[in-house]
Amino acid sequence: MTSITKNRIESIDLLKGLVMVIMALDHTRDYFHYSAYFFDPTDPTQSTLPIFFTRFITHFCAPAFSFLAGLSAFMVGRRKSKTELSSFLVKRGLWLVFIEMTIVNFSWYFDVQFRSPGLLVIWSLGISMIALAGLIHLPQKFILLFSCLLIFGHNLLDTVHYDGNVLWAILHEFSFFKLSGDANFLVGYPIIPWIAVMSLGFYFGSFYDKSYDSVKRKKLFNLLGISAIILFVIIRFINRYGDPIPWKYYGPLTKDLISFLNPSKYPPSLLYLLMTLGGTFLFLANAEKLKGKLVDFFSTFGRVPFFYYIIHIYVIHLVAMLFAELSGFGWEIMILPAWVSEVPGLKGYGFSLWVVYAVWIGIILFLYPFCKKFDIYKQSHKEKWWLSYL
Repeated sequence: MTSITKNRIESIDLLKGLVMVIMALDHTRDYFHYSAYFFDPTDPTQSTLPIFFTRFITHFCAPAFSFLAGLSAFMVGRRKSKTELSSFLVKRGLWLVFIEMTIVNFSWYFDVQFRSPGLLVIWSLGISMIALAGLIHLPQKFILLFSCLLIFGHNLLDTVHYDGNVLWAILHEFSFFKLSGDANFLVGYPIIPWIAVMSLGFYFGSFYDKSYDSVKRKKLFNLLGISAIILFVIIRFINRYGDPIPWKYYGPLTKDLISFLNPSKYPPSLLYLLMTLGGTFLFLANAEKLKGKLVDFFSTFGRVPFFYYIIHIYVIHLVAMLFAELSGFGWEIMILPAWVSEVPGLKGYGFSLWVVYAVWIGIILFLYPFCKKFDIYKQSHKEKWWLSYL
């Protein structure tokens, strides 16, 4: 059976921790990489393989974490009635939406005027939990059917556009909206299909029941992971459905590879989810027996993901202010009116990719003892209800 310590499944904590740490690499790149202010790292005509794969590896983070959030909700539900679980998911979801619009939005910009509010990944998790609060009352097979229909079918909506319609953007279209002056509102993570990713995770939570054989689970997850990636390759080659932006043939292999491996994330296309969730299933299938200090290191972050997520953005942003000051741009330039890579005054600021990696590693090592202490406190004070919201 899967290794369980203190009623936690270690392979799930490990994957959560890995995606949390990898996610920080992309955020560090946003604030420290010279080229981030000149071109998109996924642009085949300008990017390089090292820059592209620095961004590519982080594609797996949001889908994996959303899926694992659903899986964890199922496990929480084993100790609660469905009514109690629904109530918890609604409250937790509303809390995450509130945190996104306040503490998280401020962390990206340090702008007391809140000129660039946005619905990003924490909002996505929150709204998905609220949707899941209703979905859990359906039979498991219906939850699976709903999840698959939304994941496989939502790209049929790609040609539907309602300019200036916030509600449609929230449902299925990445959009910027002009508010007033230099203020903008960003819908970065539309509801569809993110709610289906979490509900799919909830469905697969049952496969971690103690009565389910771990050998069968490994075989099933390996089969699902391999099948998803093969299906990604096939559909991507066909180039007719599954992503709003077809891949292009450029000639040089590096450019072709970047184009092929860059399905749309906003919102996540079928191909994006096949690629990333395929990797998620493969990792879960083969990580259950992993042990050692390195596993413990990453699992620590996985046990306190919300705490880590909040503080890691503030630390990255504060260090970026220091670097801006030391490099002659002044710390004030990091009080941002817009997304960091979109600020014209930051062109010329930034460092080589190896510096980005060095800063990222330094930040992770700096955050580890704080996360470790909070993890110990959280595990030893389970009677404190409010800790479940952190």
